[in-house]
Amino acid sequence: MRHGRATIGGCGGRDGSGRGGPRPTRRAAWIFAGLFLLSLVSSRPSFAQASPAGGGLLLRTADGAAEAAPLLEIDVALRVTGPIARGTVMQRFRNPTERWLEGVYVFPLPEGAAVDGLRMRIGDRIVEGEVREREEARRSYERARDEGRRATLVEQQRPDVFTAKVANVGPGAEIQVEIEFQQTLRLDEGAFSLRLPWIVAPRFTPTDVVGRAEDETHGPPGAAAGAGPDVALAIELDPGFPLAEIESPSHAIAIEQLDLRRLLVTLRDDTAPADRDFVLRWRPAPGSEPGAALFTELRDDGSYLLLLLMPPDADAPARAPAREIVFVIDTSGSMGGPSMEQARAALKLALARLGPHDRFNVIAFESRTKKLFPAPVAADAAALESAASWVDGLEADGGTNMLPALIEALRGDTGGLELRQVVFVTDGCVSNERELFAYLREHLGRSRLFTVGIGSAPNGHFMEGAARFGRGSHTFIASPGEVGARMEALFAKLERPALTDVEVLWNDEVETWPDRVPDLYRGEPVLLAAKLSRFVGEVVVRGRLGGAPWEAHLPLSPGREELGIGKLFGRRKIAALMDGLVTGEDPERVRRDVVEVALAHGLVSRFTSLVAVERVPVRPRGEDLAQARLAAGLPAGFVLPAGATPAPLLLALAFAAAALGTALLLATRRQGA
Repeated sequence: MRHGRATIGGCGGRDGSGRGGPRPTRRAAWIFAGLFLLSLVSSRPSFAQASPAGGGLLLRTADGAAEAAPLLEIDVALRVTGPIARGTVMQRFRNPTERWLEGVYVFPLPEGAAVDGLRMRIGDRIVEGEVREREEARRSYERARDEGRRATLVEQQRPDVFTAKVANVGPGAEIQVEIEFQQTLRLDEGAFSLRLPWIVAPRFTPTDVVGRAEDETHGPPGAAAGAGPDVALAIELDPGFPLAEIESPSHAIAIEQLDLRRLLVTLRDDTAPADRDFVLRWRPAPGSEPGAALFTELRDDGSYLLLLLMPPDADAPARAPAREIVFVIDTSGSMGGPSMEQARAALKLALARLGPHDRFNVIAFESRTKKLFPAPVAADAAALESAASWVDGLEADGGTNMLPALIEALRGDTGGLELRQVVFVTDGCVSNERELFAYLREHLGRSRLFTVGIGSAPNGHFMEGAARFGRGSHTFIASPGEVGARMEALFAKLERPALTDVEVLWNDEVETWPDRVPDLYRGEPVLLAAKLSRFVGEVVVRGRLGGAPWEAHLPLSPGREELGIGKLFGRRKIAALMDGLVTGEDPERVRRDVVEVALAHGLVSRFTSLVAVERVPVRPRGEDLAQARLAAGLPAGFVLPAGATPAPLLLALAFAAAALGTALLLATRRQGA
């Protein structure tokens, strides 16, 4: 993190009589320096410790040494059908030490994934997990751990970050943990995309959030840094239509045709280091784009439906509407290297697309926030040249202090009649998402927020949530080579009419999530999960497309059956209920409602966890259990801010500075007397 510079002195080093100052003046300088250090460390934001996201287990012994217990293997397997993906993450450990271990590690999953399965394998034995209330699951795990029984606990820390604990891994033993999840895929600009996060980047915590239990966000404390593990990947893809192209902008892949409908996608080199997110995109052949898709699941508690409907493109207006657009760029230390290069390139492409009828401004932030212009200006040649030069000079350093930049971007609303858009370019490496979402909800006004995720492992929870509360959309840029195409697609959205005032009408009683369809931008589908009492009649989707009325009619029938639609419905309902913590709902009521839905659908949530426990103790009485925390890898290209210091050390420095300042002050007073 970058510190400001201070110059101590003044008056030429003389006292009021004009003579050279006595020695106490020198001591006074030390006092001011000590007080300055105190103010610096006490107000300085901190980077949360890197969440363990990959690497081997490290056992800390009594003398502080580390004994390696390497992670043998991570396998990720998915089956993709239309817009639905069902996945398993398999992690296998071996304990090479002579000690009994408890392994603790953090792993990411896609934002919005419904985590519903846990399986613990020990040799030929399989122990199935079950979903329980969080505290009950934790007590069950701790009781089994203390009694010497093998057990696994999976807890959600954020919607896309989970912690797993594996108790009583014996000397030389292997344990395999399998975690199952389901998710819907994103359809944007006519292409489907799958993003699998493989690492959790360190999260920045502003000073006023340090110590506040907003979430258990940073994983277990004390994890050592280390290289991430290698990951093997296999995706069975059944898109439901002929493909024009399939690509991964993040990794080299191999593609095998299994039959007329299915493809097998693997990594070209068999494995890859878990230092960046995996991204896969596929596009239908011309003329085979899905206009609508309906997937259903019939269960004892009701009929569940997943509806995907793609509105047609609106005719482009003769001239794009005048806009007031504010670009916000993250220049914190975590954006160093390739991320900063991508961000600068993305911003310059965006500036080049502005027209003379637009007004704009640029805001950059790290520990501090700065603006290019005091207020938005017309996008004439001189202003754009000045902006491009300013962007070229931006460098990455400091902490990700995002809230002041967000306040500045929304405060700049001049109340004009133009469409007002805020484009936020960041890796999102923050831990105070809920605080940011709450500010967006209260102060968005007529603005619309569009997040652009930059870097090898952007924070999907922030990107998606900020776009949702900002009534905009989110875009991920996985590699420098796709900056141009992704930014062009984003600005084509911003310049084209959206499907607004969307209504979904049903013939019978129904529960849908989201309960209200947001405005949709070019190339975005209506995607709904619903619970019906019966399939009858049709569903009607209405809205205004390019300012003109538009509607589509779809007959309701069981359609293509797919297991897990009910779980996707439950996951969306849980996400909507959790938004109540931002919108001011009673926290206890939110907890009760979430627990009810999570237990009914067998899902991990903030208030429910998965636990698997063996019946028979295996650790002999009298044998100690040591804890091994998973080493934390860093995302490719990630750069910690210069001088980043853990919060506990900052506190110690603050006390030391205070003590030094006080001692110097007393000494000065005694000498002066």
